[in-house]
Amino acid sequence: MTEFDTNNLQKVQVFIEALPYVQKFHGKTIVVKYGGNAMLNEELKNAVFADVILMNLIGIRTVLVHGGGPDIEDYLRRLDIKSDFHSGLRITDNAVMETVSMVLVGKVNQNTISDINRLGGKAVGLSGKDGAMLKCVKKYAKISAGDEVKKVDIGMVGEVESVDCTLINNLLAEKYIPVIAPIGTDENGSTFNVNADSAAGKIAAALGAMKLFLLTDVEGLYRDFKDKKSLISSMTIDEVPALIETGTIKKGMLPKLESCVHAIEGGVENVHIIDGRLPHSLLLELFTDSGIGTMLTKGAKDE
Repeated sequence: MTEFDTNNLQKVQVFIEALPYVQKFHGKTIVVKYGGNAMLNEELKNAVFADVILMNLIGIRTVLVHGGGPDIEDYLRRLDIKSDFHSGLRITDNAVMETVSMVLVGKVNQNTISDINRLGGKAVGLSGKDGAMLKCVKKYAKISAGDEVKKVDIGMVGEVESVDCTLINNLLAEKYIPVIAPIGTDENGSTFNVNADSAAGKIAAALGAMKLFLLTDVEGLYRDFKDKKSLISSMTIDEVPALIETGTIKKGMLPKLESCVHAIEGGVENVHIIDGRLPHSLLLELFTDSGIGTMLTKGAKDE
């Protein structure tokens, strides 16, 4: 057998080994939250989109929810608009809200669908305002003050109260990849900035998704971030409060963990926090037994 034939046989073997995973996930819904460094590096960006396109082509109902922090920071700096964070959430006044909407909906969303379509996918861009998809109420940050928990006003930041999946399901039925910018509205039509992790969690629960993937700039969750050997490969959501209380989980990871809990409590089977800096991290997590990153599941006491 020639070397050329051997290489071809190896390629075929890879497809055969993937068959049980394809059968397991065919027809299932998976939501991917895309953000971080994977949005900045062209090679990583194309790898994420290739993964999503492949998932869609083999019959996985794939929804992409994107952030856009680096682009938002860039435009706020150009416009000389100050912006701070509280508990991992961007404090959003009117000027910041206008910039967030412009960047997420007008730039990041459109660039994302263009790139996916260029690579052979079928993507359609949406924001949470389309079809009143993401209905929000004003969200407050919280701080502990002795025995009390006080609310902190962080501006036009929204908490998703309900999700109308009509548009998403219509697109999925026609084999399109919905790409969603996390902007929502309240009952009065006011626009709110929604944390992308939180939006992805609520959308995944509303769709009855099998899995939610959160792409991050770290390998996963650590019990001690300074100790790379302390990576948590799997945990249940009833372990989350202790990690927050001890300060293991803080800042930008707080909304991610909150999203994980909401998604699983809403019926999502598993949530995976994975390293978006690793090429094809989605397929590595989806199509291998060992996987990568941290997987969260429902607590044993709730099963």
